[in-house]
Amino acid sequence: MREFAGLASHRLNQVVEAVVVLLMALLVLDVWVGVMDRYMFRWQLPWPEIMARYLMIWMALLAISCGIARREHIGLSIVIDRLPVVLRRGALVLCDVLAIGLFLYVLYYGIGFAMGGATRRAMIFGMSMAPAFAAVPAAAALCALQLGLCMVRDGGSQSIIDQGGEV
Repeated sequence: MREFAGLASHRLNQVVEAVVVLLMALLVLDVWVGVMDRYMFRWQLPWPEIMARYLMIWMALLAISCGIARREHIGLSIVIDRLPVVLRRGALVLCDVLAIGLFLYVLYYGIGFAMGGATRRAMIFGMSMAPAFAAVPAAAALCALQLGLCMVRDGGSQSIIDQGGEV
């Protein structure tokens, strides 16, 4: 089961990283168009700044699951690393369970948030805000799934200090 969870986590992370890289490339291109518009061509395009904002939000929220997959997220290492190994394992699993609960909470309320965006319109694009607001529940679902896979993969045996190659 641990091997399957590790493989699933790795494959999911590869897909998410590819999407994040694509969003980053689009963000760079969009900002480049905005700069060229402002300082060279004076087209007065209304959308580059808004598009950059939405791309950055999606990119940043999706990237959270990449940090989770590699166990590079913020942790309570100052407390957990001082615990005995037996207690450390339980504390790490408890932290994972609590974090999954938080992501499921954000997912639940994020769905309502995104659905509420369906009735709101972006002034520049005239489009529904639902795709922009959907970043919150999509990222929360992805984070909960990735954290569940990592929890099964690691079984509370991960060491926060070792992750940075500091040992």
